[in-house]
Amino acid sequence: MIGNEQFITRAGKLKLEQELAELEGPRRQEISRRLKSAIEMGDLSENADYISAKEDQGFLEGRIQEIKAILKNAIVVDENNTNTHEIQIGNKVTLQEGDYPEEVYELVGANEADPKAGKISYESPLGAALIGKHKGDTIVVNAPGGTIHFKVVKIE
Repeated sequence: MIGNEQFITRAGKLKLEQELAELEGPRRQEISRRLKSAIEMGDLSENADYISAKEDQGFLEGRIQEIKAILKNAIVVDENNTNTHEIQIGNKVTLQEGDYPEEVYELVGANEADPKAGKISYESPLGAALIGKHKGDTIVVNAPGGTIHFKVVKIE
């Protein structure tokens, strides 16, 4: 990340835009209805429905602001136009650690990272070690469990 700028793939940007539309539309309307209903019940000081709806509204508005900030500062990486000779954000990379089976990771922006789905942030220790590497290179990653050596098998 450079300054406030954040790299994001087109798919990640689309996902955030869809979430923002859901939050600003149906979710915001639903919380508004809950608040109106709770207010109509009277005495707001001990109204659990009102308190819950206000808390939910706070979280919702916070997430909306967070997504807007991410999108405002996002630098979109076109995965369809990525270099397959040198690892960069948007690449799918096949790695092998010793005799273990090969693993495939997609290098994405921090907000898109989902290690269980094979999407790792370029800011993570593994992601940072991969940037700029080539097929056949060996990388060393300092992980909490110790040092791990990976060989770059394929770049897509």
